[in-house]
Amino acid sequence: MRPRIICHMMSSVDGKLHPSRYSKPQGADKRILHAHYDRTAATFAADGWMVGRVTMAEMVKDERPASVLASASAPRVPWINPDRGAMLAIGLDPNGKLHYARPTVGDEHIVAVLGEHVTDAYLAELRDTGVSYVFAGRDGRDLQEGVEALGRELGTRRLLLEGGAAINAAFLKAGLIDELSLLVYPGIDGVAGVQSIIEGPEAARPGYGQSLSFKSVDVLEGGMVWLRYDVTAALHID
Repeated sequence: MRPRIICHMMSSVDGKLHPSRYSKPQGADKRILHAHYDRTAATFAADGWMVGRVTMAEMVKDERPASVLASASAPRVPWINPDRGAMLAIGLDPNGKLHYARPTVGDEHIVAVLGEHVTDAYLAELRDTGVSYVFAGRDGRDLQEGVEALGRELGTRRLLLEGGAAINAAFLKAGLIDELSLLVYPGIDGVAGVQSIIEGPEAARPGYGQSLSFKSVDVLEGGMVWLRYDVTAALHID
Protein backbone atom coordinates (compact mmCIF):
# COMPACT_ATOMS: atom_id res chain seq x y z
CA MET A 1 0.00 0.00 0.00
CA ARG A 2 1.34 3.42 -0.90
CA PRO A 3 1.74 6.16 1.73
CA ARG A 4 -0.67 9.06 2.05
CA ILE A 5 0.90 12.03 0.28
CA ILE A 6 0.37 15.59 1.46
CA CYS A 7 1.61 18.34 -0.84
CA HIS A 8 2.81 20.93 1.69
CA MET A 9 3.74 24.23 0.06
CA MET A 10 4.06 27.96 0.62
CA SER A 11 3.06 30.44 -2.07
CA SER A 12 2.64 34.15 -2.54
CA VAL A 13 -0.89 35.55 -2.79
CA ASP A 14 -0.62 35.14 -6.57
CA GLY A 15 0.44 31.50 -6.26
CA LYS A 16 4.14 31.86 -7.06
CA LEU A 17 6.82 29.47 -5.82
CA HIS A 18 10.00 31.33 -4.85
CA PRO A 19 9.94 33.23 -1.52
CA SER A 20 12.97 35.31 -2.47
CA ARG A 21 10.76 37.12 -4.97
CA TYR A 22 7.85 37.95 -2.66
CA SER A 23 7.07 41.55 -1.73
CA LYS A 24 7.90 42.59 1.82
CA PRO A 25 5.06 42.01 4.30
CA GLN A 26 3.84 45.09 6.14
CA GLY A 27 4.26 44.94 9.91
CA ALA A 28 5.18 41.22 9.97
CA ASP A 29 8.44 39.49 10.89
CA LYS A 30 9.64 37.41 7.92
CA ARG A 31 11.37 34.99 10.28
CA ILE A 32 8.07 34.21 11.99
CA LEU A 33 6.32 33.81 8.64
CA HIS A 34 8.90 31.36 7.32
CA ALA A 35 8.91 29.43 10.62
CA HIS A 36 5.23 28.66 10.08
CA TYR A 37 6.21 26.29 7.26
CA ASP A 38 8.18 23.86 9.43
CA ARG A 39 5.80 24.21 12.37
CA THR A 40 2.73 23.31 10.32
CA ALA A 41 4.62 20.50 8.57
CA ALA A 42 5.39 18.93 11.94
CA THR A 43 1.69 18.63 12.74
CA PHE A 44 1.31 15.94 10.09
CA ALA A 45 3.70 13.55 11.89
CA ALA A 46 4.94 12.37 8.50
CA ASP A 47 7.59 9.70 7.98
CA GLY A 48 9.58 12.06 5.79
CA TRP A 49 9.50 14.42 2.82
CA MET A 50 10.01 14.19 -0.94
CA VAL A 51 11.64 16.59 -3.38
CA GLY A 52 12.94 16.45 -6.93
CA ARG A 53 16.54 16.19 -8.07
CA VAL A 54 17.16 19.91 -8.40
CA THR A 55 15.96 20.69 -4.88
CA MET A 56 17.88 17.76 -3.41
CA ALA A 57 21.02 18.90 -5.25
CA GLU A 58 20.80 22.24 -3.45
CA MET A 59 20.70 20.40 -0.13
CA VAL A 60 23.56 17.95 -0.69
CA LYS A 61 25.67 20.38 -2.78
CA ASP A 62 27.60 17.57 -4.46
CA GLU A 63 26.03 17.21 -7.88
CA ARG A 64 28.29 15.98 -10.68
CA PRO A 65 27.60 14.47 -14.08
CA ALA A 66 27.21 10.70 -13.91
CA SER A 67 27.32 8.05 -16.64
CA VAL A 68 24.03 6.36 -15.90
CA LEU A 69 22.74 5.29 -19.29
CA ALA A 70 25.16 2.42 -19.84
CA SER A 71 23.76 -1.11 -19.68
CA ALA A 72 23.21 -2.55 -16.23
CA SER A 73 23.53 -6.23 -15.38
CA ALA A 74 22.66 -6.76 -11.71
CA PRO A 75 19.00 -7.31 -10.74
CA ARG A 76 17.24 -4.10 -9.87
CA VAL A 77 16.09 -4.66 -6.29
CA PRO A 78 15.73 -2.00 -3.59
CA TRP A 79 18.47 -1.57 -1.02
CA ILE A 80 17.61 -0.19 2.40
CA ASN A 81 20.35 0.84 4.83
CA PRO A 82 19.76 -1.19 8.01
CA ASP A 83 21.22 1.65 10.08
CA ARG A 84 18.88 4.31 8.70
CA GLY A 85 17.08 6.77 10.93
CA ALA A 86 13.33 6.95 11.26
CA MET A 87 12.81 10.17 9.29
CA LEU A 88 13.34 10.09 5.52
CA ALA A 89 14.60 12.61 2.96
CA ILE A 90 13.42 11.24 -0.38
CA GLY A 91 14.97 12.46 -3.61
CA LEU A 92 13.32 11.72 -6.96
CA ASP A 93 16.32 11.25 -9.23
CA PRO A 94 15.32 9.17 -12.29
CA ASN A 95 18.72 9.27 -13.99
CA GLY A 96 20.89 8.91 -10.90
CA LYS A 97 22.69 12.25 -11.28
CA LEU A 98 23.19 13.00 -7.61
CA HIS A 99 26.25 12.00 -5.59
CA TYR A 100 26.22 12.12 -1.81
CA ALA A 101 28.95 12.75 0.71
CA ARG A 102 26.84 11.26 3.53
CA PRO A 103 23.59 9.32 3.87
CA THR A 104 21.64 12.09 5.59
CA VAL A 105 20.24 15.58 5.13
CA GLY A 106 20.36 16.96 8.64
CA ASP A 107 18.97 14.11 10.72
CA GLU A 108 16.90 12.59 7.90
CA HIS A 109 18.01 9.48 6.02
CA ILE A 110 18.30 9.89 2.25
CA VAL A 111 16.35 7.54 -0.02
CA ALA A 112 16.90 7.85 -3.78
CA VAL A 113 14.03 6.97 -6.15
CA LEU A 114 15.71 5.84 -9.37
CA GLY A 115 15.18 4.44 -12.83
CA GLU A 116 16.22 0.85 -13.44
CA HIS A 117 18.62 2.00 -16.17
CA VAL A 118 21.19 3.43 -13.73
CA THR A 119 24.48 1.59 -13.69
CA ASP A 120 25.68 -1.04 -11.26
CA ALA A 121 28.55 1.28 -10.37
CA TYR A 122 26.15 4.04 -9.35
CA LEU A 123 24.15 1.69 -7.13
CA ALA A 124 27.37 0.44 -5.54
CA GLU A 125 28.33 4.06 -4.85
CA LEU A 126 25.01 4.68 -3.09
CA ARG A 127 25.39 1.56 -0.95
CA ASP A 128 28.95 2.52 -0.07
CA THR A 129 27.74 5.96 1.04
CA GLY A 130 24.82 4.43 2.94
CA VAL A 131 22.07 6.00 0.80
CA SER A 132 19.02 3.73 0.43
CA TYR A 133 17.28 3.38 -2.92
CA VAL A 134 14.12 2.07 -4.56
CA PHE A 135 13.00 2.06 -8.19
CA ALA A 136 10.22 3.77 -10.12
CA GLY A 137 10.13 1.71 -13.29
CA ARG A 138 12.56 1.47 -16.17
CA ASP A 139 12.93 5.21 -16.67
CA GLY A 140 12.36 6.24 -13.06
CA ARG A 141 9.16 8.14 -13.85
CA ASP A 142 6.55 5.60 -12.76
CA LEU A 143 5.55 7.56 -9.67
CA GLN A 144 2.92 5.03 -8.63
CA GLU A 145 5.51 2.25 -8.56
CA GLY A 146 8.00 4.49 -6.77
CA VAL A 147 5.71 5.49 -3.90
CA GLU A 148 4.41 1.94 -3.53
CA ALA A 149 8.02 0.81 -3.18
CA LEU A 150 8.55 3.39 -0.43
CA GLY A 151 5.57 2.02 1.46
CA ARG A 152 6.52 -1.61 0.90
CA GLU A 153 10.25 -1.38 1.59
CA LEU A 154 10.34 1.32 4.27
CA GLY A 155 6.92 1.04 5.87
CA THR A 156 6.10 4.68 5.14
CA ARG A 157 2.51 5.65 5.87
CA ARG A 158 2.56 9.43 5.40
CA LEU A 159 4.88 11.64 3.33
CA LEU A 160 5.11 15.34 2.62
CA LEU A 161 5.60 16.30 -1.02
CA GLU A 162 7.58 19.55 -0.99
CA GLY A 163 8.65 19.65 -4.59
CA GLY A 164 8.99 22.22 -7.29
CA ALA A 165 6.30 23.08 -9.80
CA ALA A 166 6.96 20.19 -12.20
CA ILE A 167 7.24 17.45 -9.55
CA ASN A 168 4.05 18.61 -7.84
CA ALA A 169 2.25 18.68 -11.20
CA ALA A 170 3.43 15.16 -12.05
CA PHE A 171 2.13 13.80 -8.74
CA LEU A 172 -1.17 15.61 -9.21
CA LYS A 173 -1.55 14.27 -12.74
CA ALA A 174 -0.87 10.74 -11.48
CA GLY A 175 -3.57 11.07 -8.81
CA LEU A 176 -1.02 10.63 -6.04
CA ILE A 177 -1.69 13.78 -3.99
CA ASP A 178 -4.17 13.04 -1.21
CA GLU A 179 -4.11 16.43 0.47
CA LEU A 180 -3.01 19.96 -0.35
CA SER A 181 -1.62 22.00 2.55
CA LEU A 182 -0.99 25.54 1.38
CA LEU A 183 0.49 28.42 3.34
CA VAL A 184 -0.35 31.72 1.64
CA TYR A 185 2.39 34.24 2.39
CA PRO A 186 1.27 37.90 2.68
CA GLY A 187 3.31 38.97 -0.32
CA ILE A 188 3.09 39.17 -4.11
CA ASP A 189 5.52 38.21 -6.88
CA GLY A 190 3.55 39.62 -9.79
CA VAL A 191 5.95 38.68 -12.61
CA ALA A 192 4.65 36.81 -15.65
CA GLY A 193 6.35 33.53 -16.47
CA VAL A 194 7.56 32.85 -12.92
CA GLN A 195 6.84 29.34 -11.65
CA SER A 196 3.76 28.66 -9.61
CA ILE A 197 3.65 25.93 -6.95
CA ILE A 198 2.04 23.42 -9.35
CA GLU A 199 2.81 23.78 -13.02
CA GLY A 200 2.88 21.34 -15.92
CA PRO A 201 2.48 21.50 -19.71
CA GLU A 202 -0.92 22.48 -21.04
CA ALA A 203 -1.26 19.15 -22.85
CA ALA A 204 -0.88 17.25 -19.57
CA ARG A 205 -3.62 19.22 -17.75
CA PRO A 206 -2.39 18.11 -14.30
CA GLY A 207 -5.54 19.22 -12.49
CA TYR A 208 -7.95 17.55 -14.91
CA GLY A 209 -10.02 14.89 -13.16
CA GLN A 210 -9.01 16.10 -9.68
CA SER A 211 -11.32 17.65 -7.11
CA LEU A 212 -10.58 19.68 -3.96
CA SER A 213 -12.64 19.23 -0.81
CA PHE A 214 -12.20 21.97 1.79
CA LYS A 215 -10.86 20.84 5.19
CA SER A 216 -9.82 23.88 7.17
CA VAL A 217 -8.43 27.41 7.18
CA ASP A 218 -6.30 29.10 9.86
CA VAL A 219 -4.98 32.64 10.02
CA LEU A 220 -1.47 32.55 11.49
CA GLU A 221 0.64 35.22 13.10
CA GLY A 222 1.74 37.88 10.64
CA GLY A 223 -1.20 37.45 8.31
CA MET A 224 -0.25 34.09 6.75
CA VAL A 225 -3.22 31.89 5.85
CA TRP A 226 -3.06 28.09 6.10
CA LEU A 227 -5.46 26.30 3.76
CA ARG A 228 -6.06 22.55 3.68
CA TYR A 229 -7.94 20.54 1.08
CA ASP A 230 -8.43 16.84 0.46
CA VAL A 231 -7.66 15.91 -3.15
CA THR A 232 -9.83 13.24 -4.72
CA ALA A 233 -10.91 12.09 -8.16
CA ALA A 234 -13.67 14.29 -9.54
CA LEU A 235 -17.10 12.68 -9.52
CA HIS A 236 -17.97 14.32 -12.84
CA ILE A 237 -15.44 15.23 -15.52
CA ASP A 238 -16.47 17.76 -18.16
